[in-house]
Amino acid sequence: MPSLTINGLTITVAPGTSLLQASEALGIEIPRFCYHDRLSVAGNCRMCLVEVEKAPKPVASCTMPCSDGMVVHTDSPTVQAARHNVLELLLINHPLDCPICDQGGECDLQDQTMAYGLDRGRYAEAKRAVTEKELGPLIKTAMTRCIHCTRCVRFADEIAGMPEMGAFGRSEHVEIGPVLDRAVTSELSGNMIDICPVGALTNKPYAFAARPWELQATETVDVMDAVGCAIRVDSRAGVVMRVLPRLNEQVNEEWIGDVTRFACDGLKRQRLDHPWLRREGRLQPATWDEALSALAERLRTADPGRIAALAGDMCDLESMVALKDLWESLGSPHQDARQDGAEFDATHRAGYLFNTTIAGLEQADAVLLVGCDPRHEATLINARLRKRWRQGGVKIGLIGPAVDLTYPYLHLGDGLQALQDVHEGHSPFADVLRTAKNPVVILGAGVLTRQDGATLHHLVCAMADSFGLVREGWNGFNVLHHAASRVGALDIGFLPGAGGLTTRGILAAASAGQMDVVYLLGADEVDMRQLGSAFVVYQGHHGDAGAARADLILPGAAYTEKEGLYVNTEGRVQAGRRAVSPPGQAREDWAIIQALAQILGKALPYDSLESLRGSIAGRWPHLAVRDAISPAPWPGATATVDLKNIHADTAFVMPVTRESYYQSNSISRASPTMAACVAARGGSDVAKAQAA
Repeated sequence: MPSLTINGLTITVAPGTSLLQASEALGIEIPRFCYHDRLSVAGNCRMCLVEVEKAPKPVASCTMPCSDGMVVHTDSPTVQAARHNVLELLLINHPLDCPICDQGGECDLQDQTMAYGLDRGRYAEAKRAVTEKELGPLIKTAMTRCIHCTRCVRFADEIAGMPEMGAFGRSEHVEIGPVLDRAVTSELSGNMIDICPVGALTNKPYAFAARPWELQATETVDVMDAVGCAIRVDSRAGVVMRVLPRLNEQVNEEWIGDVTRFACDGLKRQRLDHPWLRREGRLQPATWDEALSALAERLRTADPGRIAALAGDMCDLESMVALKDLWESLGSPHQDARQDGAEFDATHRAGYLFNTTIAGLEQADAVLLVGCDPRHEATLINARLRKRWRQGGVKIGLIGPAVDLTYPYLHLGDGLQALQDVHEGHSPFADVLRTAKNPVVILGAGVLTRQDGATLHHLVCAMADSFGLVREGWNGFNVLHHAASRVGALDIGFLPGAGGLTTRGILAAASAGQMDVVYLLGADEVDMRQLGSAFVVYQGHHGDAGAARADLILPGAAYTEKEGLYVNTEGRVQAGRRAVSPPGQAREDWAIIQALAQILGKALPYDSLESLRGSIAGRWPHLAVRDAISPAPWPGATATVDLKNIHADTAFVMPVTRESYYQSNSISRASPTMAACVAARGGSDVAKAQAA
């Protein structure tokens, strides 16, 4: 353990620690451009130069490992002169267009020039100009501003796993750009904007829209998938302008996916801002009193056995609890939050959680992916798996269609037979799981949506027992959900009651004319053609598939417009916060349901968000613990696996694919930016027209 002195302070660090890291541990700031904590060290900007006694010249602190007895000065006259010279050289070709640069106010070069630079330069020759590069519909380039830090190049290669950026030319002719002269295709590409220390890469949809000091920041969580990334929503004048990542080491580190970042323009398009009621075959505007009274009359006269409720993928916990309580007070057992038709044993919490946890994947040494594509279903979990693969010492296998996961894996087969081979020990990957210290199985939602999903769920649970995936201090059984509301709904039991129908059963009954009322709480992913002649109520925030079929529309609030709790795929309870107000007459979802209950004479035992959350905490104590994971005991295989219930050996189908990634929910389908991404990938004619 080397001990050294930095600016008169002594510190002992682990072997291999750089001078820059040691200085940060002491609270000493060293400016840098190319260095980033999560990227490999490049050492090419030279901004982090420090003076080491007995060294012939200043050294780059990011590349210099600490050694015993070092004496380091980070702010000596020599260091100050070196910083002046570095900044002067960087500004030689910089266009100095801060007034029209979207990075203004958030620019490392701007800040560090103010803090460490001089007020004049000696360069009088013409500045170099660089042609712009086309990186697609998400990233706007101004490569004349580029200082060749190569952060974007290293991010694309190391974190995203898509080596699509590179440096071309030599000396003063070096340029950064796409390797194949095409749009960047990574689902994490927007993070290159965040790590760019200058205005060379900026947010194309957000270009010239606002300045940082005009925006109001709200810390909340993402609901585009079940990962629950920590995000910051920036708004101005009641409009969401952009979404940025927040640091959360346990979930998303400091990255977010492109849908999370860029789909926010869908929040202001195709919105439902007042109630609609179908009269004489046409949807017509209605008041809240008219809409709720019409619905109350329908529910009063309907047989409780002929009404059903479905919750969508982006519902908050409070609204699902309110709807569940209302439905139970009406005496109906027909409710389900698995609108994709997934069926599995939900009696034990560990049976449907990502038990290893997202951060825990870094300890795995064998990973079996069963019917899932984490790159598109849970982009940040895939980034964590790639991070683990780059560390070495892990073997990864996939059962399902072969896809590009950005890291190598052993493709074991497309479907059921490959899974049975592993279970019965006929596959070589069975030995890998059996001998691994920390083995992991990740079961995708695409497997559970099969008609034999419940049987396959029990089969994988039995595998977890037989291969020793669950032991003291380690649980390697994981279910990868792709819906933000799914785990919360399972926790509160938003499932069919005694004699109740699942999503498939509800749709079949409605198609056969056996359902009088179907209540869709943000549910847009079901086949609306199967709803038959039922009176369909759609409560949501976008004019998507559910609103198009509805007989009554109740405008709700999007995730940026309400306070709400969400439980991510690993069981972590997170709070979403309100950044802007809902448009027009739209209201928070739980409040709409509470108002309906009052009209029905079924008043719910809470009249505020605080009392509703108190009710949740009283009934489900683990949901009162925020930003932490409550332990879920492993029950072991709870049922005998009857292989007779397994259907034909067809390939597993992924619920979110490369083609559907950018338009997997009502918000992203309303986003012109997401439509442009689909079109850039050779998408449908509809997407191309929407993008145009």
